[in-house]
Amino acid sequence: MTLNTYDVVYLSPHLDDAVLSCGGQMAARARRGESVLVYTPAAGDPPDHLSPLALHLHEAWGLAPDAAMRRAEDERACAVLGVTVRHGDAPDALYRRHPGNGEPLYPTQESLFSVPHPEDRVAQDWEKDFRALPKAKRYMAPLAIGDHVDHQLVRRAAEQVFGSALQYYEDYPYCGKRMALLRYTLTPWQWRAQRIPLSAEDVAARCRAVMMYDSQVDMLFNGRANVEPKIRSYVRRVGGERVWSLR
Repeated sequence: MTLNTYDVVYLSPHLDDAVLSCGGQMAARARRGESVLVYTPAAGDPPDHLSPLALHLHEAWGLAPDAAMRRAEDERACAVLGVTVRHGDAPDALYRRHPGNGEPLYPTQESLFSVPHPEDRVAQDWEKDFRALPKAKRYMAPLAIGDHVDHQLVRRAAEQVFGSALQYYEDYPYCGKRMALLRYTLTPWQWRAQRIPLSAEDVAARCRAVMMYDSQVDMLFNGRANVEPKIRSYVRRVGGERVWSLR
């Protein structure tokens, strides 16, 4: 069901990020009767001609030429949590091309986790998308831990649009490395952390939802059997899930 206003809107760069990172708190909110929307701006279909890197990853993930499979995974995951899902039509950074010469903007794995290409103008489009979203009391964007360019660009666009209504979530699994968060919060006087306790039911819902991403779990967790142990280990270490606000 699509509403005109929500309690919280989670901005998910890709078709799994918000659920991977915030699935427990989403489940808890839905159980309390709060309205939650997950919006993924980079959920559009890839171009007809894929780069060598995209071809390699499609084969590894078992993906069809379009993004329908991944959108369906995201819909199933969000249904597990009891939250609403909406998908944008921009392509993932993996598929975006230079507007002048048509070459891939991000031809290697390393370039996907680096500084956004100066000719990648998608953040401007995402600002417009975000302004058109339903109103909410709170918006959640990724901290961009791990430096994936789409995470950086979603954060950049969200900061231009939402101001003081914006909070940040820790990008999982990148934040699972113990030192990864420090780079983003080394100035503690600028940041305020909020720990969100989770019930056993919340954690179980997060694990079930993550398992809906069939194309991604083997790559992200080195096998489906590791999903629940790794998520539970992280939740125990954090004491639930954690979000951040600028002071």
